[in-house]
Amino acid sequence: MRLLKILFLFVAFQVSAQQGGMWIPSLLEGMNEDEMQSLGSKLTAQDIYDVNNSSLKDAIGHFNGGCTSEVISDQGLILTNHHCGYSQIQSHSSLENDYLKDGFWAMTKDEELPNEGLFIEFIVSIHDVSDVVLKGITDSMTEKEKQSQISKNSNAAMKTWPRESWQDVKTKAFYEGNQYFLFVTERFEDIRLVGAPPTSIGKFGSDTDNWVFPRHTGDFSLFRIYADENNRPAKYSKDNKPYTPKHYLPVSLDGVEEGDFTMVFGFPGTTEEYLPAVAIEHITKEFNPTNIAIREAALQVIDEKMKSSDEVRIKYASKQARIANSWKRWIGVNLGIEKSNAVEQRRAFEATFTKALKEKGLEDKYGHILPEFDKLYKDFAAINIKRRNFIEVFLTTNELMQMTFRAYQVEQALIENPAILERGKEVLTGQLRGIHKNYDADLDKGVYKNVMPLYTDNVDASIYKKTAFTNLDSALQLLEGDAETVIKNLNNDAAYAYAKPIIAEFFETINPEYEDKNTPITALQTQYMTALMEALPEERYFPDANSTLRVTYGQVRGYSPRDAVYYSPVSYLDGVIEKYVPGDYEFDVPQKLIELYESKDYGQYADSNGKVPVCFLGTNHTTGGNSGSPAIDAHGNLVGLNFDRVWEGTMSDMNYDPEICRNIMVDLRYVLFIIDKYAGAQHLIDEMELVHPKTDGSKSKKKKRNKRKKRS
Repeated sequence: MRLLKILFLFVAFQVSAQQGGMWIPSLLEGMNEDEMQSLGSKLTAQDIYDVNNSSLKDAIGHFNGGCTSEVISDQGLILTNHHCGYSQIQSHSSLENDYLKDGFWAMTKDEELPNEGLFIEFIVSIHDVSDVVLKGITDSMTEKEKQSQISKNSNAAMKTWPRESWQDVKTKAFYEGNQYFLFVTERFEDIRLVGAPPTSIGKFGSDTDNWVFPRHTGDFSLFRIYADENNRPAKYSKDNKPYTPKHYLPVSLDGVEEGDFTMVFGFPGTTEEYLPAVAIEHITKEFNPTNIAIREAALQVIDEKMKSSDEVRIKYASKQARIANSWKRWIGVNLGIEKSNAVEQRRAFEATFTKALKEKGLEDKYGHILPEFDKLYKDFAAINIKRRNFIEVFLTTNELMQMTFRAYQVEQALIENPAILERGKEVLTGQLRGIHKNYDADLDKGVYKNVMPLYTDNVDASIYKKTAFTNLDSALQLLEGDAETVIKNLNNDAAYAYAKPIIAEFFETINPEYEDKNTPITALQTQYMTALMEALPEERYFPDANSTLRVTYGQVRGYSPRDAVYYSPVSYLDGVIEKYVPGDYEFDVPQKLIELYESKDYGQYADSNGKVPVCFLGTNHTTGGNSGSPAIDAHGNLVGLNFDRVWEGTMSDMNYDPEICRNIMVDLRYVLFIIDKYAGAQHLIDEMELVHPKTDGSKSKKKKRNKRKKRS
């Protein structure tokens, strides 16, 4: 019955003003197709998702499980964000070859750099398996029994689902577990770095401009997929060939203007659009502030050390970016929730929901949900904060504590089963090597002194002088010997002895209490979703993001963040020069880019006003994971590269407001301008298919070959 109600929504919805949403690409026919076309799209649902023929979805790849990328040539050339490829760019950088500072451009395919562990995954097909996965689930079951049965059903479906030998399958829950889809996938693991601008372009504005507009960041990087002789996924080999894609995206040289249709196609991470008001209030007033404080304390140390040393800057570039990104986003979420009066609006919606329950005779069935949320969150708040604070200190900001955490896990495994000694050593050795690859003990000590007082009164910075973990060789010596000796060595280490009781408290008390109190909230959220659909079927419900392929569409639009202020939807290279601060780590500008600006050597990449567009705004509903997603025009061409949201609009993960929620995209003409005029990588431009959809309908011989190929 729950599934039928969901399907009913797709049929019953009446097209209205665009209000956001992250839609499943295999279910676009009908309301979504109509709405997209009302916003200016010329695409059909089949152009976007087609199992039997090539379609837009065949050009969209999940980049390393956390970002999105797209194929932009018939030779497997991949475009994603600079910050998505940041760790790969960093891994190839050194003081001698500082690709972060200077950029990197492979002028031949032989110069392209392999990246161990990096993968790109494509969706072959999507299938509704709700009936199979939910078979045997009854209301009388406990939550544990339900999840056990769902897991059993899901595993059985994946085991028997037809697929090619090089393909894989996965199932995902939608609508808080009311619906399930199975995805057939192809994962490519020979991915090579092709090009990246210097951070003064790819990360221009850094933390100051992060999550804000006007933005002037060329946040892009280029990779290439390699495949075996049969064009199938393969591990790295010098014999592999550039991948021939089922579909690639032509690039529009006509750009965008206000009111143009835009579609962002990618893999959004997670959203929580159907939380009750009490949950939003807890997150923004209690949960976020404590974690913001911890990350801010860590960044004070990291930023200072990075500015004073190029060696430290290279080591910590990726770590700093990860820590700073969420830190500033959480601040923006809190501001946006307050500005939009989201909590009170959600309470008003809940009053409508409660009234509908009474009118439809559903009060006995669902009337307990909102009062139960209030009770559960009151009991849950403290442990939720404590658990997350531990994660921030021990796994996110402080690396010595992270090393002791990993060592604790190995010790507990050895106590339970000494026979896994060699495997335990192997795992911990890999983890220690990974941390020490980019580790500075002095910086880490400063972070420890700043963040640990925010978690516990038990602070002892002297452990840095006494521990073996701050040196890789001495840390690995702790793992020498049999299981008993390794356990003894660990417990004799000063840092491990300090951290062990704190870590043990997490595993023995904090996390179990969190699980006990979160489980009924999760179950109630599932019931709430069901109740909403039954009580208010006329409302619009899209599934929360869950790192699966989604379509979100809108238009190019500016916005007003506050009184008497309006942001036009497009920024230009002029703004880069206006922000230029010589030698500044955030706003320095490469000399060559300044020269190109002064000479107005823009080639074919300027707009009708003779200026080079850099970024633009859209009303597309995006979140983390959409970084690197293509912004696609009304004809299916690439016009932009999604990389951010405006600060006030980061609250869209819980409350999308079309008035202030905007996504930020790099204009592809700026990407091409940097590749061509700045980097001199004309060979990459030659690979792409450049079109003029506003003047010639985007028709070309090359595109005709690309479009609607029969799937093999």
